[in-house]
Amino acid sequence: MSGTSSPSPSEITRLQTALRRLLGAKGLTVNPPPRAGVSVELAVDGEVIGTIHRDDDDGEVSYAINIILLEEDLPAEK
Repeated sequence: MSGTSSPSPSEITRLQTALRRLLGAKGLTVNPPPRAGVSVELAVDGEVIGTIHRDDDDGEVSYAINIILLEEDLPAEK
């Protein structure tokens, strides 16, 4: 059976550890959803930069990260 669900507290901790290591970002946090059915948030130094979605496809679990950058957060053009 395939579908999406929220990561467990254990998965959230493991995701945070793996992403900090892979991205070299010690200030990165993976925040649990405030309520069921809401995405897990990805933050850097307290600022939410995206969401993490969990997919379970016949027992094979994967995670998709959606990072949002607002134009106002980009450096000024030169």
